[in-house]
Amino acid sequence: MAKAERSLDEAAHTGAFAFETTSDNALVMHLSGSWSLKGGLPSVADARERMASATRLSFDARELEAWDTSLLTFLVKFLDLCKTNRIAVDRSGLPSGLSRLLDLAEAVPERKGARKNKTSDRPVLERIGATTIATAGETLDTLAFLGELTKAFGRFFTLRARYRAWDLMLFIQECGAEALPIVTLISFLSGVILAFVGAVQLRLFGGQIYIADLVAIGMVREMGAIMTAVIMAGRTGAAFAAQLGTMKVTQEIDAFTAMGFPPMEFLVLPRIIALTAMMPLLCLYSDVVGILGGAAIGVGTLDISWASYYLETTRSIDLAYISVGVIKSVVYGVLIAFFSCLRGMQCGNSSSAVGDATTSAVVSSIVASVVANGILAVVFYVLWI
Repeated sequence: MAKAERSLDEAAHTGAFAFETTSDNALVMHLSGSWSLKGGLPSVADARERMASATRLSFDARELEAWDTSLLTFLVKFLDLCKTNRIAVDRSGLPSGLSRLLDLAEAVPERKGARKNKTSDRPVLERIGATTIATAGETLDTLAFLGELTKAFGRFFTLRARYRAWDLMLFIQECGAEALPIVTLISFLSGVILAFVGAVQLRLFGGQIYIADLVAIGMVREMGAIMTAVIMAGRTGAAFAAQLGTMKVTQEIDAFTAMGFPPMEFLVLPRIIALTAMMPLLCLYSDVVGILGGAAIGVGTLDISWASYYLETTRSIDLAYISVGVIKSVVYGVLIAFFSCLRGMQCGNSSSAVGDATTSAVVSSIVASVVANGILAVVFYVLWI
């Protein structure tokens, strides 16, 4: 037998291995020392040259003192190298516990995609292509969801949609009455902020009375609708996405499909109807509360009488201004409900995916509402409303 050669210095690692070449061109791996994760793992690259001409491999673990999963990890990598070089392996020299763990590691292969790939190592063009493909896939999923939702509304308007009226009433209560406290607080503070912002400049010209115009027009045309949309996106939209995402994880949606209940009609349709119906009412309520917040500042700190503030407010707004805010609120409600239910139905099959779906629903709803606000502002400006 040839003399055994060390592939790793024992001073660098507590555990060590060495090769011994037999007369029939076979290799014997001698494992020695105490293998621990704290000591690190030796590299299997040093053994590539020795294994190039070998036909069989066996183990000698008589000098092995102690070991943990570091030795198991090392041997798994080494056995993969043997499999690549088509080298027969004899594991009879390994401890019985280690041999059983190796069998278990090979019996249960690593799940595809379990490891997080580092995208920074991928070429730029490859990353651009992957992003483009993913974006195209998401777009197709969104269009498919929109098509199914359109069919569900078609069945709803022809009185053929299948859903529980009790669920619809429950969602109306969640989107309407239960949202009033937070809408009241935010709308009142919005009116207060608008009044203070206007007071800083208008007091310089003695035009404090026009704070009523500023607050009324600002709340009715813009702030009432957009602040309500932000509140409902963070409150109700997140709840919708979390509910549907949890049902997706627990396979309740699959159970609905298996039992013949269309999830789009039974789960999504009532939520979208409830939120879309409640948004205009919440917007009008927000307008009134915001105007009262501005009035509290105008009357309390700027010496404007209630009667003067009321008359100036009624002169500054009309039905057209109110209609602008209501139309915007309906659009925001549709967008929030759509993206919230979409993200919930697209949720993955893990608990972390529910959180991701909820976050994505809130962000998508707010961004879509702001974009829609900009588009509608241009449209109403062109129409001189």
